[in-house]
This record gives sequence, C-alpha cells and structure tokens, in this order.
Amino acid sequence: MVMNVDPMEENESMGNSLNSKSSRLCVFCGSSSGNRQSYTQNARALGAVLGKRGYGMVYGGGRVGLMGILADAVLQNGGEVIGVIPQALAEKEVAHKSLTKLHVVATMHERKALMAELSDGFIALPGGLGTFEELFEVFTWAQLGLHGKPLGLLNVDGYYDPLLALIDHATSEGFIRIEHRQLLLTSTQPDELLDLFAGYQPTVLLKWIDRDQT
Repeated sequence: MVMNVDPMEENESMGNSLNSKSSRLCVFCGSSSGNRQSYTQNARALGAVLGKRGYGMVYGGGRVGLMGILADAVLQNGGEVIGVIPQALAEKEVAHKSLTKLHVVATMHERKALMAELSDGFIALPGGLGTFEELFEVFTWAQLGLHGKPLGLLNVDGYYDPLLALIDHATSEGFIRIEHRQLLLTSTQPDELLDLFAGYQPTVLLKWIDRDQT
C-alpha cells in the first residue's frame, strides 16, 4: 500500500518500554549488500528474529541491498514491515512492493522524521554514509533528551569497531559524556541485541531543546 503522508499527522510512538507484541524497531542499513556474506546472513537473521519475536519493523522502504534482504526476512517470518521512502527514490523503482505499508514522502528529512516517530527503538546494521547519518541523528536526539528509546549496533564481523573506537576516543577526550556514550548498545548477535533492548531502562537526561527546534 502506497501513501503520501505528512509526518506530523502520524501518531508518534513515544513509549520507552519495549513490548514485542506492539513495538516497532527502526533498522538502518545499506542499500548495498557489502563485500562479505556475513552482512547478508546477519540481515536475514535479524529479520527472522524480529518476525518471530513479534516486532514490527520500520525501515527506508527499499528492495535492494541489505534493506531488501532484511525486509523479506521479517515478512517471511510473519512480521509487519513499514517502509518510508522519498518520492524521488520511489520513482526510480527501488521501493519494495510487498510491504505491509509503504509511506511515500517528499524529502529525506521527512523520511527520517517519520521513521523515528513510528519506532520504539533503533538498530544499525552495516551500511554506508546514509546509515551513519541516520544513526548519529537519533544518537544525538537521545543525547539531547528528545527521546528515551534504545539505540544499538549489530556489529557484524567487527564492522563497527573503528566507529566505536572513535566514539570511545571522543569520550576519553572529553567531547562525549560517559552517560551519553552508554546510550549506544552493541552486540554481535541479533538475539542478544534484542535482549538488551528488552531490558533497556532509559537514562533520565536533561532535555536541552524540543524536537521542533532541531
């Protein structure tokens, strides 16, 4: 189902506790498959676990790369999949045609805003610049106290080791507070990462600004 929506009209999911029967997790990942089979294998494994545990998934709406593999795996295991894609990409025929729901929006900014509003937590699989940007935006929102939703990396074959080292370096150099660094959960296994999400207790942080100021 294809819909054109205003992100502000969609109900925002603000709950901080995850219930797999009603929760949706947003997954950021590559529109390419990468150079290792393990990336594909773990995308498929994460999708299977999400579906079997009853989580819905929100993602960028594509049918290519890890995005398509992940979405297919969730659907094949009985899960709900909601895609959010800009009109320009939908017109290039990269949109997945078999999702539970596909939102077509005008801009990349609207895409990210709606994905966040529909989701109760965020996971990053391996990906490129878009994945990094999406990850750090919701990480920054958590730091600013704009949401208390869990955020995690599925660190396949050490893909995110250099990024984690950079974040730890910034923490040790005084640019990231320890309590903010601890907001980012990490695991090498899909099941373990979802267990961490299920037990997540949001840190009470000072809310520096409101969402409409971002």
